Amino acid sequence: MTDAKTRIEDTVKANDVVLYMKGTKEMPQCGFSSRVAGVLNYIGVDYTDVNVLADEDIRSGIKEYSDWPTIPQLYVKGEFVGGCDIITEMTLSGELDGMFEQNGISFDKDASDKIREANG
Repeated sequence: MTDAKTRIEDTVKANDVVLYMKGTKEMPQCGFSSRVAGVLNYIGVDYTDVNVLADEDIRSGIKEYSDWPTIPQLYVKGEFVGGCDIITEMTLSGELDGMFEQNGISFDKDASDKIREANG
């Protein structure tokens, strides 16, 4: 598990935005991963995706690393942000926009506004 923890830590520290998910950003393998990847893709965030289905050590290790039981898991600037429900809430409240802005993460504000309009 130590190797998995080291790999996870290296990944979240080396990339501004990381999504641990089931599948890939191009082909999510579960609805929750699809929702979070869909938001990030739609608003144009450049992020690294890690397919936990491809590596059992990472799949179990990420849950221990974050002390969070579910996947997907989003990390921004090395910090755990949350899973699907939290990211959905943050998107709809505008809090995710604020987090990206504070951390200098490029995204399409108009696309983000459209998500809120469609769900308002």
